[in-house]
Amino acid sequence: MLHPEPNGPPAIHRASRWHPAEASGPHPGGVQRPDVRHLLRELADGQAGVVHRKQALAAGASASRIGRLTSTRRWQTLLPGVYAVHDRPVDERARVWAAVLYVGRCDRLAVASGATALWLAGVLDACPEVVEVATAAGRKVQRQRGLRVRRRAAVAVHPSLRPPRQRLEEALLDVVGDTTRAERVVDLVLRAGQRRLTTPERLLGAATARARLRWRALLEDLCADLAAGVHSPLERRYAARVERSHGLPRGERNLAEPVAGARWYRDVRYRGWRVLVELDGRGAHPPEGAFRDRRRDNRAARGGEVALRYGWREVVAAPCEMAAEVATVLRAQGWAGTPQPCGAACPAAGPQGGAFFPLSGNQSPA
Repeated sequence: MLHPEPNGPPAIHRASRWHPAEASGPHPGGVQRPDVRHLLRELADGQAGVVHRKQALAAGASASRIGRLTSTRRWQTLLPGVYAVHDRPVDERARVWAAVLYVGRCDRLAVASGATALWLAGVLDACPEVVEVATAAGRKVQRQRGLRVRRRAAVAVHPSLRPPRQRLEEALLDVVGDTTRAERVVDLVLRAGQRRLTTPERLLGAATARARLRWRALLEDLCADLAAGVHSPLERRYAARVERSHGLPRGERNLAEPVAGARWYRDVRYRGWRVLVELDGRGAHPPEGAFRDRRRDNRAARGGEVALRYGWREVVAAPCEMAAEVATVLRAQGWAGTPQPCGAACPAAGPQGGAFFPLSGNQSPA
């Protein structure tokens, strides 16, 4: 849902100002006073213990009382005009609430976005050090340490989740558009899909709506893999970037082999050299899938075949290292050919042996 209009935190009950430490009860003029402490506690409980100055004043806290609470550090100032209403350590969710309240000032559009929204959704396991908030185009927000503000003509906001946040699919595409590494794209998309936080259809729909999108082809292949439950996009990339680009022999693909009344399919078989390559597009198999994979690999070993297993990360981020490893195994099994480098820095035709995938990261040419 697009919200070009302001969509700040919900309005709170407004009351006349009085000292928050006073107990509720009848006013000398006969008017019942609201319980300021109760209003503030209720408000803060819904915002990870954080309130904006405007909210505190509207709940009935006086400016002098807010000043005393902050000067004595019973309240912590997280950002200008934004307070944690306690003196305990502040957690990550409170940091996000503080950023949203600071940018929105209670009456403007402000939502957690980008990597921050992905953390809130469960795609990322750790909250980014810099909290990202999206707001309306043209807004002027004073820079603050640990805060990044993105200005948009329209923001796709989740209709119900709190703190207010960008829809997962839009946040994911924003982060994908910022990254320079293909393996990062693979990680993000596979995490979101495997954790059932979105669907390939929703992600592709959001991508289609964008006229410009970095890594579009890779994103479409990954979504196709997640949607179909098959590995054909990954197999196409293996054939193009590993086999053909490095002069490896062409393997047989997806040929059925009868086993104990069932049919097993091998992704790539180099029959003349008894080498198998399995491509695990889903990145992490369920327990029953892992058990099946072990049975197939063990059966291949009993028959004198060598099985290699790769996933999206290797095919996208290190195709040259993969080609070197496959070539080494093929040569050990009797292949007389030589892999061809795909570029000046390609390691596929160099000395083979040792670590094909260095701990320092991918060495394939960009």
